[in-house]
Amino acid sequence: MIQVRKRSVTFIPPGNAKHLIGDFSDWDKKPIAVDGPLTLEFPEGAYIEYAFLDSQGKPFADPDNPLKAQNPWWSYPRAIELPGFKTQETPHPAKTPEVRRHRMESKALAATRRYYVCEPSRPAEAMVLVQDGVAYYRTANLHLVATALEELGEIVPLRLVFIEPEDRQSEYWFNPGYEAFMLEELLPELERTYGDVTIKALWGASLGGLVSAWLALKHPKLFPKIAMQSACLTADPSGGDPYRDPEWLTSAYAANEKLPLRFYLETGQIEWLLAPNRRFAAMLADRGYPHAYHERPSGHNWMTWRQGLAPALRFLFRTWH
Repeated sequence: MIQVRKRSVTFIPPGNAKHLIGDFSDWDKKPIAVDGPLTLEFPEGAYIEYAFLDSQGKPFADPDNPLKAQNPWWSYPRAIELPGFKTQETPHPAKTPEVRRHRMESKALAATRRYYVCEPSRPAEAMVLVQDGVAYYRTANLHLVATALEELGEIVPLRLVFIEPEDRQSEYWFNPGYEAFMLEELLPELERTYGDVTIKALWGASLGGLVSAWLALKHPKLFPKIAMQSACLTADPSGGDPYRDPEWLTSAYAANEKLPLRFYLETGQIEWLLAPNRRFAAMLADRGYPHAYHERPSGHNWMTWRQGLAPALRFLFRTWH
């Protein structure tokens, strides 16, 4: 059970709950012990996702809260909307675009890969390679937002390529095999099937944001535009802990010469990656990179990321006429 006030929530745990978890606790990394009502303060107008842990450490949903979180992977998170919470309206297209499903055998990753392609109604002027593709396609509906903005004349026609990982942690963690898959297998296959597009961009959330920025660092002329949502910038090539590793990528960009890149980045104010993303944005500002940075009163979740779709598309791909 919960009691909601303007800037706080009192969590009243069910009898079998031993810990409270959510974006505010780095989920199960820093669980908060509960033996009675617990009040936490949040940003005004916040959106919060949470769950409880039982005595065995198994997460379960709050039985008294029917508001499910927009989570494509877990069924147990529940959501809270503080007074003043509002979502940014996302545009809807007049016509739903076709999305074509593909499979290919990857030698670089020694596995079958799935990806989905959404072609614009007019010849594509840019191509966006989207990490965690199925979630961005089915949960976030990125293709619908992009199509609507194209219909309104706000962005150039985009080819969207939704790439689905098999093991996000290993593939997105500075993995040369994933780099080879993208450059030597996927891009040539897309060119053969759909034709080449000069401008190529990268898009991703969390570890997907990390790998996008890493690939752009290594191949800035190939990928000049990057969208990073709650990027997991606490990562190091020699590490493996997304909560405690040094911010290697920020240091690598700071030590490098300024590259011909344009960034859109954002993060939630209720997540462990807030400070690392602030530091990355500050580095971009110090180095004079064209970029936009936003914070939202929410956490490491799809509510946060859905809010950023239209702003990111407009900033990276807006028309100039």
